[in-house]
Amino acid sequence: MGAKKLISNKSSLNGAVKVPGDKSISHRAVMFGSIASGVTTVENFLPGEDCLSTIACFSKLGVRIHRDGSHVTVEGTGLEGLQESETILDVGNSGTTIRLLMGILSGRPFHSVLVGDQSIGKRPMTRVTRPLAQMGAKIAGRNDGEYTPLSIAGGALEGIEYKLPVASAQVKSAILLAGLQANGMTTVIEPEKTRDHTERMIRMFGGEVTSEGNAVSVQGGQKLTATHVNVPGDISSAAFFLVAGAIVPNSQIKLTNVGLNPTRTGILDVLKAMGADLSIEEYGAESGEPAGNITIKTSSLTGTILSGNLIPRLIDEIPIIALLATQAEGKTVIKDAAELKVKETNRIDTVVHELKKLGANIEATEDGMIIHGKSSQLKGGIVSSHGDHRIGMMLAVAALMCREEVFLEQSQAVAVSYPHFFDDLHSLFLI
Repeated sequence: MGAKKLISNKSSLNGAVKVPGDKSISHRAVMFGSIASGVTTVENFLPGEDCLSTIACFSKLGVRIHRDGSHVTVEGTGLEGLQESETILDVGNSGTTIRLLMGILSGRPFHSVLVGDQSIGKRPMTRVTRPLAQMGAKIAGRNDGEYTPLSIAGGALEGIEYKLPVASAQVKSAILLAGLQANGMTTVIEPEKTRDHTERMIRMFGGEVTSEGNAVSVQGGQKLTATHVNVPGDISSAAFFLVAGAIVPNSQIKLTNVGLNPTRTGILDVLKAMGADLSIEEYGAESGEPAGNITIKTSSLTGTILSGNLIPRLIDEIPIIALLATQAEGKTVIKDAAELKVKETNRIDTVVHELKKLGANIEATEDGMIIHGKSSQLKGGIVSSHGDHRIGMMLAVAALMCREEVFLEQSQAVAVSYPHFFDDLHSLFLI
C-alpha cells in the first residue's frame, strides 16, 4: 500500500465526533462474557482489529460469539467450559489479548499456543509469565519465555502476593484473571495505580475484588454471571481530536459519550495544566464506567512537566501530547515513561524521529522526551506510522499544522483501534 496523502495546513475544525468504543473495555467485555455463565450482550463494541483478535481467540476456545457491527453477543461457557483449541491462538497486534488471555489460560487444564504479529514477537512477556509461573502455570517460549510463540499448560494454581516491578494494567489483569481460578487469595501490589477496567468488570459480572491503596486482591473460586455491557467511547481515541481542537486555529470540537474513568483521564489533566479551553459534561456511570461529553476550543498553551503517577493515566496518549507540546509556549518535559519503549514500537524514539521530520524541536531522553514548543511552524514531508496505530493518528493531526504536504506510510495501522478515524477527522473540515 502506498503512502497516504494527509490533509495539511487547516485553518479551522468544527463539529461533533462520537469516537468508537473503548478498546480496553471492549476486550474485557468479550473475555469476561466468555468466562461467565449465561449470555452477555455488548453495545458500542470497538470492531478494530485488536478487539476482533480477542473474539477470534475465544471462538477457538469453544465460545459462541456473534457480532453485528458494534453489537456483540457472547454465549458464556464459564471458566470450566473453555475448550482446548485445535489450532494456534493468533492475537494479531494485540498486547491486551495475549497478556490477559495468558492469565485465563494459566488456570485451564489444557495446552495452548499463543502467537502474534511481528510487533507482538518483540514485546516482553516475562513480566506476565513470571508471576503466572509462580502460581503454578507451565509456560515456555522463545528466550526462556520472553517472546512469542508461547506455550501454556494450565492447571491447578495457588494464589500469590505479587509486587509489580513496573506499573502495567495488562500484567495486573493477567494475574487477577489467574487469581479468580487459584486456591486462596491473590494480591497484586502496583508501584503506581493503573487503569482499573478489570476490577470494575469483575464487579459488573458479579465477582468480588478489593482495592486498598495500591493493592488489589481477588479470592479464587469465584463464579461470574453474564450481564449487559455498554462500552463508552475511548478517551485514548478522543485524545487525537482534543489536541486537534486545541491547536488548529478557529476550532471547536465536541466529543460525545467519552469514557471518563479517572484512571484514564490524565490527558484532560495535561490539557488543563497547559491552559486548554476545555469543558466537560459528565453523566452517569452506566456499566460501571463514568462517561460524558467534552468540548475543546482553540487554546493558548504553555509547556508543562509530565511525570510520576500521572504517566500510567496517559501512557497511550503521550504521542499526541508530544505534538500538543510543539504548539505550546516554552518547554515540555515528559519523564518516568520508559514503558513507552515496549509498546507497539519504541514510542519514545518513534515519536521523536517522526516529529523531527516535520520540523519539531524535540529530543529523546532515557525515560521520555523534551519538547521545545512554538519554535517554528511545522513543515511537510514523508512520515511513517511504523505499524503503530497511535503514531499514525498523531501524524495525521500533526499534518493539520504543516504548511506543506504530508504523506503517511503504513496508514493502515490506524485500523487497529480506530477504523473510521480518517473519515471522522475529515468530517470536521469546513470547506
